[in-house]
Amino acid sequence: MTAAPPGPAFSVHDIPFSTHGSWFDISPVVAEKTYADDLHLVSHQNGMHAVLRLVPLDPGTGDRVETRVEATPALLRWSAPGGRIDLAYESPDTVRLRGSGLGVGVLAAASALTPFSGTYFFHDPVADAQVFTSYETGRRYRVTVLRGTTARTAGSQALGGAERGLAVTGKADGTWEIAIEEFETARPPYPAKAAFDDVVDRALGAFTGFVDAVAPWRSSATPAAELAAYVLWSATVRPAGLVTRPAVLMSKHWMDKVWSWDHCFNALALARGCPELALDQYHLPFDHQDAGGALPDSVTHSEVLYNFVKPPIHGWAHGHLRRRLPTPPGRAELPETYQRLERWTDFWLTARRAPGSPLAHYEHGNDSGWDNATTFDPERVVVTADLAAFLVLQMRELADLADGLGRPEQAARWTAAAAEMQTELLDRLWTGDRFLACGAATGNTWSSAGLLDLMPVVLGEHLPAEVAGALADRIEAHLTPYGLATELTTSPHYRADGYWRGPIWAPATVLVEDGLRRAGHHRLADDISARFRALCETHGFAENFDALTGTGLRDRAYTWTAGSYLLLAEAHAHRHRH
Repeated sequence: MTAAPPGPAFSVHDIPFSTHGSWFDISPVVAEKTYADDLHLVSHQNGMHAVLRLVPLDPGTGDRVETRVEATPALLRWSAPGGRIDLAYESPDTVRLRGSGLGVGVLAAASALTPFSGTYFFHDPVADAQVFTSYETGRRYRVTVLRGTTARTAGSQALGGAERGLAVTGKADGTWEIAIEEFETARPPYPAKAAFDDVVDRALGAFTGFVDAVAPWRSSATPAAELAAYVLWSATVRPAGLVTRPAVLMSKHWMDKVWSWDHCFNALALARGCPELALDQYHLPFDHQDAGGALPDSVTHSEVLYNFVKPPIHGWAHGHLRRRLPTPPGRAELPETYQRLERWTDFWLTARRAPGSPLAHYEHGNDSGWDNATTFDPERVVVTADLAAFLVLQMRELADLADGLGRPEQAARWTAAAAEMQTELLDRLWTGDRFLACGAATGNTWSSAGLLDLMPVVLGEHLPAEVAGALADRIEAHLTPYGLATELTTSPHYRADGYWRGPIWAPATVLVEDGLRRAGHHRLADDISARFRALCETHGFAENFDALTGTGLRDRAYTWTAGSYLLLAEAHAHRHRH
């Protein structure tokens, strides 16, 4: 058995072990914030479900053995004195396991809810393999012994809550090998297609090709680039169910959806090296745009939610995407993009503008993406400055697209609408040193100690210099040694793990850094970028981070954090080079 292949090492407690295209991972995380003692095969079809428990066994006694678990992009390994087990993905729906000196138990992860639900286990005489059928995922998981011995089985054809599964051990030389496949109803018996080491080599080659494409600029100055690329690569799933395109889930832990602003940051990170995948990320939520032009809140395998929306950063994102793609979209692709972005903008200008109001409103903090930000404490249905700024940029992007499509009247209309909204934003919400929020129904105004109030900095070069300068000063007050706190740490509402009431977030960092840089505040933009990159290099790619300690919080394998790191690291590498 060979040594572990090269590549960044990581903990499966933080980042699931998976492969590009697969809907399942290998992880101890079996539900939201729930960690098991053993690694599980965890599916993300029909929700998140732990399907199989993988247990290292003493081959003599059959007892569970404590092991050390190590992971690199192509190989997962359990190690104990005198033995080890290796696991690698042969394809998105098949993993291979081999062992020496240890056996393995492959067991149903949970008991049945009723005699007719849960996981059913039986021997398939056609394939001469053991099969688990999962009620929760609606799929089969077939275990074929390629070498070694099935030491025992339990619960074959049983109903109810009995334990079910099999144990595999080696023959005379102590080695064994199995394949576990995920499929729907039937497939031919498993063929031994390749030697295990070749499976590992191919998996490593696939990952190396990906990281070379998305981060060719990486160096010792960007030490987290390969692991960031792995987080994106391994969280990508193939089209299935309601997911219409190859999709980068936000995580293969419990945040296993595509939310309708998260996807923009991953699209930008992928644009230079994987342009088709980047465009798929950008367009996926638009595939579910409703009759009124709204994007869904989120999309996953078996569910599309419309109970909230997400902020219209898509014009900002598409402008950057066009400039980052190796070949900008041409006249064949732009009409559909223009029509989708126009309908999304019209949604905000019609369904989200109260009669007589020139500015749009959110109906809840969730619409803004900053779910519980203190901006929304006085009221929930609120006109905010960030929303107006995003719409200004979106209308500017529509004007550019219309111009490129040879539609001068539409270009002029969007240019005028953007200018008018920016004027209204400054006239109505700017006090001279800060932006206010306004109740959509009441007209009441207020300010907060939250970073959300400062997000109009995304207007960058379009802002009057004195406004950009005042925003930069206020943004600098949010800087901790680790980055931008979403609530001033001196605020009575600050919470270390308060979601948008304190922790550092990747999207806010990228949007603020970009706006400051375009407004000419390069020193502060450089500082924000450096602190966030150092945060990721030390504390990984969590959903968000404690602003005062840097500790990763919530889901710790979040793709928009990894994508944001890649964006900032690439830009830093290019600035340093030039």
